[in-house]
Amino acid sequence: MRVLGVLQAGRSAIAGIAAVGVLLGALVACSAGGTGARDEGPARTDPVGATEPAASASAAPPTTPTTPKPVNAVRLVKDDPRVSTDIKRDLKPCVANEYPVDVSYGNLTGGASSDVVINVMTCGDAVGIGTYVYRDEDGTYRNVFQTEEPPVYGEIDRGDLVVTKQVYEKGDSVASPSGEEVLTYRWSGTRFAQESRTHNDYSHAVDGESPAPTDDG
Repeated sequence: MRVLGVLQAGRSAIAGIAAVGVLLGALVACSAGGTGARDEGPARTDPVGATEPAASASAAPPTTPTTPKPVNAVRLVKDDPRVSTDIKRDLKPCVANEYPVDVSYGNLTGGASSDVVINVMTCGDAVGIGTYVYRDEDGTYRNVFQTEEPPVYGEIDRGDLVVTKQVYEKGDSVASPSGEEVLTYRWSGTRFAQESRTHNDYSHAVDGESPAPTDDG
């Protein structure tokens, strides 16, 4: 009877071990390909190049001109031999040391440094009397564009030089021109070439010059 009890105990132990083995196998199966919380798989730790082509090195970004230290626009214009004597004579302070000049910097000629656009105006009514573009060449600013046909104003628009000239007809006041000419210039490598020309007529309805509509009813 003692032998029989030992045999039964041994069978029970073996059955228990088998049950544990089945349970462990089920757990391993779930971990390997089950539908639990880890369905998305373990976090990737392998190098990108091990399973897919590595992203190719992006091309170097285009060179962006650096903005120079603020230039002395008045001195730049007055020292420029291309600027007319009349402009230089009229370029005087309006109040204290405030000169009637607008200065802007931007990429117009593709140089290493930003180009400088200077508009010279009158003190009383701020009418543009001269527009100039200076390009930095090895530390020296060179005049690469100018127009001295007032009223005129130049500005940078998406890499182009846009010059606006007011158009006056007989009887127009300074504050109320009849229209404008908008000229767009683009750098060709050595100079600015005109790309387009647009004429805009202004409405004088607000001045009371347009006749009131008649009532046909």
